[in-house]
Amino acid sequence: MLAFSIRRIIGAIPTLFVLIAISFFVMRLAPGGPFSANRKLTEAIIANLNKAYHLDEPVWMQFGRYLWGLLHFDFGPSMKYRDFSVTELIVHGFPVSLEVGFWAMILATVVGIALGIAGALRRNGATDFSAGAIAMIGIAIPTFVIGPLLQIFFGLKLGWLPVAGWDGSLNAKILPIVVLALPNIAYISRLTRGSMIETLRTNYVRTARAKGIGARRVIWKQALTGAMLPVVAYLGPATAITVTGSVIVEQIFGIPGIGRYFVEGAANRDYPLVMGVTILYGGIVILANIVTDVARGIIDPKVSYE
Repeated sequence: MLAFSIRRIIGAIPTLFVLIAISFFVMRLAPGGPFSANRKLTEAIIANLNKAYHLDEPVWMQFGRYLWGLLHFDFGPSMKYRDFSVTELIVHGFPVSLEVGFWAMILATVVGIALGIAGALRRNGATDFSAGAIAMIGIAIPTFVIGPLLQIFFGLKLGWLPVAGWDGSLNAKILPIVVLALPNIAYISRLTRGSMIETLRTNYVRTARAKGIGARRVIWKQALTGAMLPVVAYLGPATAITVTGSVIVEQIFGIPGIGRYFVEGAANRDYPLVMGVTILYGGIVILANIVTDVARGIIDPKVSYE
């Protein structure tokens, strides 16, 4: 298992390099620049700024300089937030995004698995239809629609929760966590239901029942273990995407996470900031896939590491 993890990490380095290269050159191909939108600056000042940030050099030289900085764990200075480096902005915003995404995935995993198991054990009943309805709502309604609806209902109509803002309190976290968790609840419940139904029909589960093992033990010890493999395969990338991809939710609820920095950096052509967040996103997704593969091998010994 250790050798497999090392091989996967080494194999991820070319993938990360390709991501860095594509992101770097695509951003340079976009029209405009970090200082082109500021009409108050004279051409001489803009030329000096470009020189200070090495934007007057050939693109290939800028790319080489950026890679050299990455080797020293330096993402460079932000062009929008002049007093901060990209590393400082990530350190400031990532813990907030991580907290919201982490609790959203915990909620989605617990509720999704519970709904999926309930639907599988009570097929075509009220519980199954209710779980399916919740799943369809989570899939069909996008977060930029359901977020404002919950803000209006729970924030403006009932006054139970704050509409937006972030002060670290529990009340400020509930709505963004729920909105971010809903799509994953839908997918996890559907995956769990389908996998559980298929597992209950397998020969080893039938054999366990024929031996007189109790129904609860068959479900929790036999069927659930096999049914969790597709769910675990989904949870790894989904967790990475939820933690790093809460851009819309952060904008709706005014959360000071890295999603806000990414949007503002892209709008203002802040090359180092966008590159830093992109590299962070890519690294988390790659790491999540490696952890998922290892976890699947732990759950099911039949999974090969070769």
